[in-house]
Amino acid sequence: MDPKARTFSVAPMMDWTDRHCRFFHRQLSRQTLLFTEMVTSAALIRGGADWLLNYDDNVEHPIAVQLGGSDPKELAAATILCTKFNYDEINLNVGCPSDRVQSGKFGACLMAEPELVADCVRAMRDATDRPVTVKCRIGIDDQDSEDDLRIFVDHMLEAEVDALYVHARKAWLKGLSPKENREVPPLDYDRVYRLKKHVGDLPLMINGGIETLKACHTHLQHVDGVMLGRAAYHNPGLLRDVDEQFFNDETASISLESLCEVMMNYAEIQMTKGAKLNQIVRHMLGLGFGKPGARRYRQLLTVEAVKPGASPALIAEAFEILIAGVALAKAS
Repeated sequence: MDPKARTFSVAPMMDWTDRHCRFFHRQLSRQTLLFTEMVTSAALIRGGADWLLNYDDNVEHPIAVQLGGSDPKELAAATILCTKFNYDEINLNVGCPSDRVQSGKFGACLMAEPELVADCVRAMRDATDRPVTVKCRIGIDDQDSEDDLRIFVDHMLEAEVDALYVHARKAWLKGLSPKENREVPPLDYDRVYRLKKHVGDLPLMINGGIETLKACHTHLQHVDGVMLGRAAYHNPGLLRDVDEQFFNDETASISLESLCEVMMNYAEIQMTKGAKLNQIVRHMLGLGFGKPGARRYRQLLTVEAVKPGASPALIAEAFEILIAGVALAKAS
């Protein structure tokens, strides 16, 4: 994988960045690094690899898989499976604060055990020729000083991690829900900027609360890459400008008409394999963000898509509303 792919990425998001979401996002940007949802190493080595790791190898690259786990041997075995599926990068989750993740002893709680995380990284690196990276927070609970963060990161450097993705908000593992933790405590981008100076040439990408491409350009003055999460999901249209703005790829972004045709064909194929229309189109709801007709567009792809007999033709009906709205806005 070209390291430049990390300049712009879409974050791994549970229940969101599944294979249908990634296929859709890939139509909007050919260069963006896409991440899977987090998959646990235990689930993979217990027989779930064919279902959990399968993706469209012809379309989705560059693509990274995110693993959850804390057992070095188990993670090494899972890494071998990920390599067989030809993922471009293998990422270890050390940032998710949910109770479910903590109970499995992985995610953000691992920041309290930098030696163990380093052992995991070493085991994963020994099992693959692909880059092994870590996604973490700037701190957890009372372990949130700049020195604490640097101690953790120094262990990653010693383990020869290939890159770091740093969410610029501390994770509260006790007392706050993951939803509350999205807003509290405040983001601290400056701490991530200072961390970049500390790690030197190691690629460091920033994540957390980034909502616009303009903000991305600002961050890129200090770090090597930006990672968007909810903003890219809820307003996927912004991905149409990423290739030109961040990768100097002047290829015209895909038109709504072409995108409609591609997604209709994709839905038709996937539905023959057992997928339901609503499972595919739910990731497309945000495409109407800020556009005339967005409400009716969303209504078609939510209410109508779950009805018996709903077909890919519904996508064309929904897109007609967006296309007409955009044309009207330009004419006025």
